Amino acid sequence: MNEQELQKRLELLKTEHRDLDVAISALTENGVSDQLQVARLKKRKLKLKDQIAVIEDALLPDIIA
Repeated sequence: MNEQELQKRLELLKTEHRDLDVAISALTENGVSDQLQVARLKKRKLKLKDQIAVIEDALLPDIIA
């Protein structure tokens, strides 16, 4: 993947991560939340966070100090 593709993928992942955060908040605020679904959403959110970190790391140039 080139840098532009990585940037686009990064933005999509960040958007999905924020959307999951909103969905999890909405489910837990209801008080009648399905704990299994909340757990699955949180697990998906963590995977997205890991993918975001990998892409951000790939986009940052190595700096030799």
